[in-house]
Amino acid sequence: MAERNIRLPDPLRQRIKEEMNRHDYPSSFAFIRAAIENELDSRGADAIEQRMTDTLNRFARELRGLSTALQAQFALIDAIARVILHCVPEPAAEVRDQAAAQAKLRYRRLLKMATLSLQGGGAQTAMAEFVRDAE
Repeated sequence: MAERNIRLPDPLRQRIKEEMNRHDYPSSFAFIRAAIENELDSRGADAIEQRMTDTLNRFARELRGLSTALQAQFALIDAIARVILHCVPEPAAEVRDQAAAQAKLRYRRLLKMATLSLQGGGAQTAMAEFVRDAE
């Protein structure tokens, strides 16, 4: 252990003595050591807090990017749906039931293909819920 001698002004020495007695330190040296350790530990906490802040800011930027991408996907799907609805004629009344049944089959196949193209159990579960909702 290294030994250091420091000179303290009388008012500071008196404050140390009062705090030492109030917090039951065995000596003024023990109080000073604890004060130094607390100061050094608090600086480490500032670094941790800064890293956490940086991480949260990065997550916020990524979340904004995902939000923008999601809005773009909804806009694209909306545009595609409008084109399909405007360009594909309604079936004649006499074949409407048959066309609806065929459309439901094609829709189920589309959902199955989408489910297979997604990876992970969460996406497959979500697609299964869509299929149940569609039926």
